Amino acid sequence: MTAGAIWLALRVAPLQTVSAAGQIAQVGATLPNASLRGPGELDLFGEVMATKPDFPGPIRPRLSLEHITIDPQVVQMLRADGPAKVELTLSQQLAAGWEHYFLWETLIAVGFAAVPLIAVAAVRRKPAIWRLLTAGVVVVVAVNVGGIALTASGTPKVLRSVKTVDDLVGVDPLAETSPVGAAQPGVQAVVIGDSTAAGWGLPWGQNPTAEEQACGRSPESYATDLAAANQWNVLNLACGSATIENGLLGPEVLYNGEVAPPQLPQAAAATNAKLIVVSVGADDLSWSVMTKLCAASAVCDDKISSAFFNQLLDTFTRNYYQLLSDLEGLPSHPAVLVNEYYSPFGADVGCLQQYGMTPAKVKVLLSRLGQLNKVLAQGAGLFGFGVAAPRFTGHELCTAVPWVQGPSDQAPLHPNAAGELAIALADQQAFPLLSPPPVMLPSPSPSPTTTPALG
Repeated sequence: MTAGAIWLALRVAPLQTVSAAGQIAQVGATLPNASLRGPGELDLFGEVMATKPDFPGPIRPRLSLEHITIDPQVVQMLRADGPAKVELTLSQQLAAGWEHYFLWETLIAVGFAAVPLIAVAAVRRKPAIWRLLTAGVVVVVAVNVGGIALTASGTPKVLRSVKTVDDLVGVDPLAETSPVGAAQPGVQAVVIGDSTAAGWGLPWGQNPTAEEQACGRSPESYATDLAAANQWNVLNLACGSATIENGLLGPEVLYNGEVAPPQLPQAAAATNAKLIVVSVGADDLSWSVMTKLCAASAVCDDKISSAFFNQLLDTFTRNYYQLLSDLEGLPSHPAVLVNEYYSPFGADVGCLQQYGMTPAKVKVLLSRLGQLNKVLAQGAGLFGFGVAAPRFTGHELCTAVPWVQGPSDQAPLHPNAAGELAIALADQQAFPLLSPPPVMLPSPSPSPTTTPALG
């Protein structure tokens, strides 16, 4: 009866929620294991994996990380207390969560044991029912607490050694930032990111490489504008559909089957680069797919799509902070400038109604875009990096002179040549030390009404 009560309690005892620096985790225990030592279990945004550290005993921690909240209060705390204080808080919270969990588990085990004990006493009509019940409870508590003390006493010590969530899962080996390829000391600035930075949908230059074609890199991208304005050699590594995991920190499989190497290690090869510009996030959140689904659906803020977006945003937030940490650790210590995303929609969406877009749907999409930009800005601010906020006000879709490619263009919602120039202007203003002295960029002008097709 004692063994059954403990087993049931381990299955139903509620996980204990702990938090530190916006990382919200739940702490519980696995079911007993045959081995006397091994890894615990971590549910990381729905993906279950073994923990990096091993724990003593057959009962080990079960941890769940389902949400990351980075708000102004968290950023202020991180700046005020410093990383060491935050790391200490997380380790203490995990250990305390484990201890609180077993307090609840013990009480639940007592409850499971008390019910059949009372039933047995009632059936057999034992007059000393309270003595029987007390003895049973004492046995359950002794076995439960004694067993945990003997087999899992070292678990709090291991949890107190965990400083960050990465200590639990390890760092993805693809996130290494060792330079890839020959050093490029002649590069003054590097652009990494997705199709917005690549110039997707804009004309190619002469004799583009296979990778440039597959990535959609265009000489009309804002990287080229910055190079011309500052008389710099700017290396554009951005690639269409790039995410942090598959593109910046890890390799990216391109649509033609080719594999593009990770962008950040290539950027590290630019040993004299003064600046790295980052444009990332849209593909991590499947922005293009979500926009199409929004246009095709009756509403865009249904619970399913909202929950999906929040899950993607949580995962992106964690990956983004890993990217920022890797950028901070580059041996050349370049300045870093993070680009927020422009709003492609204005007050008038009449030209998009035939595609199913309405003002209400646009409001939902812009709200989600605002959440992404908030994460981008707060993360950059926490690491002391710059932030550029391009504004397409008066030049959105459905305006007379849009800076965004339309539904019939090669890359809808992506910047056209004028939009790329507007992003370069925002970067120039956000980082005034781009050149001594900078060459003034011209104001963005209307793009041709038709965009040359890729290829």
